[in-house]
Parts: sequence; structure tokens; C-alpha cells
Amino acid sequence: IHSLTMDLWIPPNGQEGVMSLLRPLLLDVVPTIQQTAALALGRLANYNDDLAEAVVKGDILPQLVYSLAEQNRFYKKAAAFVLRAVGKHSPQLAQAIVDCGALDTLVICLEDFDPGVKEAAVWALGYIARHNAELSQAVVDAGAVPLLVLCIQEPEIALKRIAASVLSDISKHSPELAQTVVDAGAIAYLAQMILNPDSKLKRQVLSALSQVAKHSVDLAEMVVEAEIFPVVLTCLKDKDEYMKKNASTLIREIAKHTPELSQLIVNAGGVAAVIDCIGSCKGNIRLPGIMMLGYVAAHSENLAMAVIISKGVPQLSVCLSEEPEDHIKAAAAWALGQIGRHTPEHARAVAVTNTLPVLLSLYMSAESSEDLQIKSKKAIKNILQKCTYLPALEPFLYDAPPNILKHVVGQFSKVLPHDSKARRLFVTSGGLKKVQEIKAEPGSVLQEYINSINNCYPEEIVRYYSPGYSDTLLQRVDSYQPLIN
Repeated sequence: IHSLTMDLWIPPNGQEGVMSLLRPLLLDVVPTIQQTAALALGRLANYNDDLAEAVVKGDILPQLVYSLAEQNRFYKKAAAFVLRAVGKHSPQLAQAIVDCGALDTLVICLEDFDPGVKEAAVWALGYIARHNAELSQAVVDAGAVPLLVLCIQEPEIALKRIAASVLSDISKHSPELAQTVVDAGAIAYLAQMILNPDSKLKRQVLSALSQVAKHSVDLAEMVVEAEIFPVVLTCLKDKDEYMKKNASTLIREIAKHTPELSQLIVNAGGVAAVIDCIGSCKGNIRLPGIMMLGYVAAHSENLAMAVIISKGVPQLSVCLSEEPEDHIKAAAAWALGQIGRHTPEHARAVAVTNTLPVLLSLYMSAESSEDLQIKSKKAIKNILQKCTYLPALEPFLYDAPPNILKHVVGQFSKVLPHDSKARRLFVTSGGLKKVQEIKAEPGSVLQEYINSINNCYPEEIVRYYSPGYSDTLLQRVDSYQPLIN
């Protein structure tokens, strides 16, 4: 039997032969042969979906399920391993396990005296539940959730980890499934385990709480009411990168729902902690934190200002410039747009970090993904429509495409009539000259903006900076007849 699993290359036409050899061994009178046969099947099924399918077609599952209820703990672990190995590959193979009645037997194993049997059964249930809502519902309907909640209270750390992981997989599919986990009392126990010293367990706990909180305001509030703040913020400082990511994800899933939940996070010091976390890591670990800042800022002027005060804008600008992946740049662009869209003060806080030219170059670059281009354009528009900080706007007169230029000229047309110092600077810097060179359709919004700017200056100044004026002057020189005494 061991030789069957040592070399896992089995020709397609040999699969049925192997299964027909192993199947009788599951019924052998010697228990160790039964267990070894089951282990061999598990290793084969684990290898690829073709071999897993051969286990299903070989009519082996009913025998495993029957023996799972009857045999000793060693066989139970081996049989549960086969079910896990088959179920992991696809929803179809997981459904085959459900169809042969395995769930009820696996749930019975969750009450077994032996922690190893419980752990093996939890693994199998997890691989079934993770595929989709229907399979998850089947696991729930079999009565697994209350027993999984008991499993996370067991002393064995490996059992705690996998049970928390399965609760996460069940919760992720729908609000109804997440509610089932909440109703079984899981939240309080999961929240307590944020303090557990085991990093792998904490990762799973944070993931499970995230999957519950993401669905609705009510579910997010239930997670918050379990007093996860401020203790969850300590996870953002952990050296384990994935713990940082999962903690940021949990905070993001809470923050996105309402201004009140975001304010609670701000009050707990969560915004500053997430900004520090973003600064201490790279790549995809940063992503949930970046998105969390965007969600907080989107809710209100005050919350966006809280992000600004905590120095979130420079950190997001760094992500925008230095991250190589387009999807992370796109998230940073979106977050900056959410911060800058509220008032001139907010827009200025973004503009002074020299972020606008970076956004423009990302929008204009042919190498940028479509999503990055769309989010950069939207962020530029959001910020420009509120920005009255003219030094940041002026470079756009020279570089921006027409669809962006319109918003830039629009901002100048709003500010210049009320600021004499800015009007003078606009002339000496070459801005007025540049505006005269813009070709706008008569009667267009852009032309109206240009007219508003021109109305801020004496007519001869506008004429002086208009294209062709120097030629007109030269013509006057040519035609001028001096008076000769």
C-alpha cells in the first residue's frame, strides 16, 4: 500500500485499477491494513482532482462514511482525511461527499473524545464549507456550528485554529450564514482569543471576525460590542505580516459601514495605528489599510480631517508612488480622492504632497491598468473640484488633457476674481498666457471659465498675452510712419 503513495504518477487508465485494489482493503479484518488503505486513498485524492474523482467513482465514499461511525480513532482520522482530500478540489467533489451522507457522521466526530478525531473532522467540514453558500448551508444544517464553537474553546491549539478557520469559511458567503455563527455565541469566544499568544490562531480569529463584520451594520456592531477595541490594534504592530493584514481587514470591514463605526475606530486610535502599519509593510499587506483610510474619509469632512491630522496623506502618497502593483496604486488613488473631495482645506492637504502630478501621470500612462486609470482620473476630478491652492493647479495648465483641463481652468475662474495677489501671480507665472492659448469651443463650459478669468484683467493685458499679439504689434511697427522734423 505504501508503494502506491510513494510514486503518485498513475496513468489515467490505472486509476480505476488502483481504487479497485484499495477498496477491499478498507474492509480487511486487520485494523492497521484498513487504516493504511484509507491513508493511501487520502494521499492519492489529495494529489489532484482526477484521483479524487476516481475515489468518488470507485464507490469508496459510502464505505468510508459507514466505517467513520464504527471504527477506532485511528481509522476515523484516516477516513476524515480522505473526505477532506476529496472535498478540497471543487464544489462538485465536495457535493459528492454531502450526497453520500458524510456530514452527519463528521458532525458526530466533532463530539469524539479524541482531539485528533475532532480536528480531522473539522478539516473535512472546512474544505466542504469554503466552496460556496449552498455547501456551507449544508454544513450548518448538519448542526456543525455549535460544536465548532465548542471546538474553539478546547485546549488544543491546532483544533482551535482549524475550528476558527471553518467559522470564517462559513461566515464569508452570506449575512444569513454569518448570523448563524453569531447566534451560536462564537463572537465572544473569538474576541477573547485576540489576546492568545499563538500567531496562527490569531490570524484565523481576525479572519473569522472580518467575515462576520463585512456583511451588515448589525453584524459589524456585534463584533465591536465584543470589545475588540483597542486590543485589536496591537495586532497591527505584530511582526507577523499576515496578522497585520487580517487585523487591517477587520478594521476596514467595520469602518466601511457607517460614520459612527468609523468614529469609534478614530476614537480608539485606529486611524493612526493603521497609518503606522501601512508604513511598516509593503505590497498586498498594505492594501486593506489603504482601503480602510478611504472608507473612513469617505463618510464625512470630520473623519477625512482625522485621516489628514494623523498624517495619512503623505503615507498614501508614498504608496501611490512606490508600490509596483497597479491594484495597490489604484486603492491609494481612490483613498486620496476620498480625502480631498470634501472642502478646499481637504483638497489642499492632498495637493501640497505633490500627489496630483503623480495621479495625472498614472492616468495618462499607457502602462497603467484600466482600473488604475479610472480611479486616478476620478481622484484628480474629486480633488480639483475643491482645490483652491493655485500653485498645485498651475502645472496642470500645461500637462493636463482636455477633460481634466476643464476642471483646472474652472478652479482658477472661481479663485482669481476674489484674490488680487493670486491674479498678479497668475500673470507673472505665465498662467494667463497659457489660458489664452487654450482652444475652447464657443459656448462651451471651458470657454465660459476662460471668459471669467479674462474678466479679472484689463482688456489690454488679456490682449497682450493672447497668441498672435506680438505679430499684430510688429505689423503696426511696419505700417507706422514716424513724424520727421
